[in-house]
Amino acid sequence: MNIFQGVRDYRLLNRHLYRFSNEEIRAFQLSELQKLVGFSMKHSRFYGDLYEGLSVESLEDFRQLPSINKQIMMDHFDDINTCGLKLAEVRDYAVQKELHRDYLGYYQDQFVIGLSSGTSGNKGIYVTPKSMTERLPFVFLARSGLSSRDLPFRILFLLRVFSQGFEDINAPLINLNYLSTMTPVDEIVRQINDDRINILMAPPSLVRQLLPRAGTIKRPLRMIVSYAEVLEKEEKERFQRSFGTRVIEIYQASEGQIGSTCRRGNLHINEDLVYIELYDKDGQPLDRPEPVATTMLLTNLINTAQPLIRYEMNDLIQLGESCPCGSSFRVIDKVLGRNDDVLYLTNRNNILQPVYPDLMSRWIITTSDSIREFRVTQTSYSRLEITIDVLDSTGETRAAVTEQLKTRLTIELSSYGIDADLDIRTEAIRLPETMAKYKRFIGLAPEAADDS
Repeated sequence: MNIFQGVRDYRLLNRHLYRFSNEEIRAFQLSELQKLVGFSMKHSRFYGDLYEGLSVESLEDFRQLPSINKQIMMDHFDDINTCGLKLAEVRDYAVQKELHRDYLGYYQDQFVIGLSSGTSGNKGIYVTPKSMTERLPFVFLARSGLSSRDLPFRILFLLRVFSQGFEDINAPLINLNYLSTMTPVDEIVRQINDDRINILMAPPSLVRQLLPRAGTIKRPLRMIVSYAEVLEKEEKERFQRSFGTRVIEIYQASEGQIGSTCRRGNLHINEDLVYIELYDKDGQPLDRPEPVATTMLLTNLINTAQPLIRYEMNDLIQLGESCPCGSSFRVIDKVLGRNDDVLYLTNRNNILQPVYPDLMSRWIITTSDSIREFRVTQTSYSRLEITIDVLDSTGETRAAVTEQLKTRLTIELSSYGIDADLDIRTEAIRLPETMAKYKRFIGLAPEAADDS
């Protein structure tokens, strides 16, 4: 890690956040977009063909460029990336990492490979160069809402998996520890106390599991950082009261670092890292809180290994009013559509065990490339109905994939002491025709489940 580069990043990102005027933001974005489009046209066969004869002289010109989505990205993966990577090889690498639960290391010693199920279609493959992941500690520092007075940071990151990108966050005065979201609550609290953790990073659904143990945490946390799911304002206030600390939210997706928290605790779009376009139902651009947008396009300004330009997101955001912190970066009032339900299943000790959606998603999508889409419905503490949409429509293939998935899920759930009744069926799954979030998980809250 280049510590001097990191310090420069930290100072630059802070200056952008708090000192850029609206005019400076637009000028910076136009300059970065022009460089990105130029580079992509030269080094990506896909963009060279897509943008042939087009130029970007203004932000309005840029907004006239064709958009892409995940299906297009995956169909043209080999021609979109600028590093000569081949989809078949990269996907096999990512799936093997999942199956063996071995998430550290770089592909070809140069790239972090992300595997995302998303909200529609099959797996998405996302490539991040090593040079970017090694700079993450200072991006985190500059956009976390933390103060240098809080150093050293002793972070416990509760995540489904621990990748090389997160390993790279470790740096002088930043110590990051990892536990799986499937770790028992008592073990999480024990590590918080033993390692004197002062920053807890976890999805809201897992923080809820820790609420009854809040009083057993020996040293007050300095901050809880929420991610991966919607953090409702009422829940944020509840966490702050229960744990006696600040609670902030970051909005990180496979496609880019979309939103970070300012010193006043509000979520802002990272205008210097991503370019976000919001449109209403009539296709008109939106730059105000109302109405809620129906289309969101993202352009990652800093990743040239796999350029994502005017990429259609399934998540949507609602803008807020200007922030008292003084930043001209747009405020995100609410993230819409990321609040998947946690599944609660009885384990062999007759205790409800939460199974988090991202974990279940990975088990399903890495079982077979034939699984195009899926839906999981919990009907009781011990029963799951799982519908899969299989690409090959022959009965033999459907039966084989169904058996593979049943075996895989039985083994994975059993490793957490869960013996669930699995009803797996194959049928075509139609995604919503509107931009409404497709709901893959339909769960039951613990108090509402019924085993009868």
